[in-house]
Amino acid sequence: MLKGLRWPLAVLVLASVLLVLALATQPDKESESDPPPATTTPAPPSDTSTDPPPQPEPESDTQTTPLPTADMPLTPDNVLVEGLVGEIRKLNPLLAVYNPVDRDIVSLIFEGLTATNDYGEIIPDLAESWTLSADGLQYIFMLRDDVLWQDGMPFTADDVVFTMELMSDPQFPGPVALHEFWRTVEVDALDERTVRFRLTQPLASFVDQLRIGILPVHVLEGVVVSELGQHPFNLDPIGTGPYQIEALTASNGQIDGIQLRVAPVYRQRPEGADGYLLDRVVFRTYPTPQAALDAYRQGEVNSISFIAPDQQAVAGQIPGLSLYTAVEPHVGVLIYNWQREAIRFVRNPRVRLALAHAVDREGLVTAHLSGRAVVADSPLLPGSWAYESDTAWPVYDMALAQAAWDNANLVFDEVPPEAEATEGAGEPAGEPDTGAEEPAEGPAGEESPAEDEATSGEGEPSAEATEEPTPEPEALLRLALTILTLDDPALVALCDEVAASWEQLGLSVSVEAVDAEALQARLEDGDFDAALVELSFEPNADPDPFIFWHQGQYQTGQNYGGMDDQRISEALEFARRDATGIHRQIYYRRFQALFAERAPALVLYYPLYIYAADSRLAGVQLGFLSSPSDRFRHIQEWAFER
Repeated sequence: MLKGLRWPLAVLVLASVLLVLALATQPDKESESDPPPATTTPAPPSDTSTDPPPQPEPESDTQTTPLPTADMPLTPDNVLVEGLVGEIRKLNPLLAVYNPVDRDIVSLIFEGLTATNDYGEIIPDLAESWTLSADGLQYIFMLRDDVLWQDGMPFTADDVVFTMELMSDPQFPGPVALHEFWRTVEVDALDERTVRFRLTQPLASFVDQLRIGILPVHVLEGVVVSELGQHPFNLDPIGTGPYQIEALTASNGQIDGIQLRVAPVYRQRPEGADGYLLDRVVFRTYPTPQAALDAYRQGEVNSISFIAPDQQAVAGQIPGLSLYTAVEPHVGVLIYNWQREAIRFVRNPRVRLALAHAVDREGLVTAHLSGRAVVADSPLLPGSWAYESDTAWPVYDMALAQAAWDNANLVFDEVPPEAEATEGAGEPAGEPDTGAEEPAEGPAGEESPAEDEATSGEGEPSAEATEEPTPEPEALLRLALTILTLDDPALVALCDEVAASWEQLGLSVSVEAVDAEALQARLEDGDFDAALVELSFEPNADPDPFIFWHQGQYQTGQNYGGMDDQRISEALEFARRDATGIHRQIYYRRFQALFAERAPALVLYYPLYIYAADSRLAGVQLGFLSSPSDRFRHIQEWAFER
């Protein structure tokens, strides 16, 4: 077989032994419990794969290629040795979605039909170009004719169809979200260089879905889909990307590293002819961020995949170590539970505006998250093409906060404690406050495309924004809420200050800290008043925040608080249905303006991603990140200075 010709016999034997050991220690569990497609707990980056860690086998120490040890300091040349935090499990792009270590390695071995540039815009990769039908339901992709798999076989449309059919198969063992999406898409090859995709409804972010790595049909054809997770391919992958696997390393029966080298077939392509001075990229895995940093100090690695917040001060003082910072594809938001009757006052837009004006967001983030986050000014990510930097967000001003609070028409009854105990322990009386008021206008002089299209009828949501009278004053037994947050000292301190600010308005506020698992469970159950969460766009590059803020995503998506604003929902609908992308930026500008005016949640911070590398490594630039693996977007330009 062509694949067999890639390795000398001795290496093949060693690799086979290693594969047996690795597969024996890694039962496939991915189909049993998939994490959600977006992380909501503000925890540091970690390996969130559902596979259990491989169990070490006694008296076993296998390596296919010896690498430098602690007493062999690295000499920068044409080899980059990087420390990853976590474990190598499945080097298959369809199964690597939730394991950062696998995703980092896979990003260098495989390619998708599309990729992203430094602004998050979708650009061709394995595809040469594509066209879209007038109804937005059919995409025709023309593939490149100069691409070879790393074993020398040509890349064709059959590879694309095969990959998508794996994900649409009911027995697909990978992430449920991938299967649920691809089972609705029809894919067929029109010829060796042309693929057609048919959608059930227009989706502007569809081309972003095509960034997932394509698999070789000539290697995996005939595989039992349910057994894909145990296939040897997952530890001996063949892709079309710039680097191919050269060796795996293991100790005590566990894989602890991988060595990649520039793929000869990639050198034949125009983009591979120049650059790629890093002839080899070696990854070594470590159990914790601290262990990876210690490995740098000991000369085992010359770059580290990420620096944890509590290590930044120390890492910044290490001679010869440069730190590179970018915004993670997450946003920290304080959300309200619109569906909880006990705090129905949050449905009132004047109340939410008062709460927004009462919080010094910049001061809080600077005081408690300095070095690990920056203040956020949008529910979209900065650096994205959809991000609007000129949106007028509520400023910190207690006078404005008090004025908005006083105009909210909230009336309080004086109720003795014993009466509260017998009348529902603080449950509000009267009819719910719908929170409706006159629709907010957009920026001065700007006509709202969402409003125009909402009344045009054809093909758009039938619901129309309606004006409702300001709610009548209502009697409340109490005005109190609890902020739920991750049990992280910095986040708890931040929430404590938010609580203190809100109490100046007369609101009684407490803070409850729980672990990550409990936080996620409480969010999914709707068991909270307000909660500090990190909403993650990862691994998507498209800015579509539909899953977080649309009315219809309560209970089915990640609109955990049941935020219910019709005009915001309409702006999001129009943006995702504009398959040509001509007006999407306008719709997202409108979405951000409405978010600022109606304050449906309190946007607080963007977490920071910090990459560390030997100062002699030149050419590193991060740009827009849809996931940390995007740090390798410009690896073609990386080289050690001599």
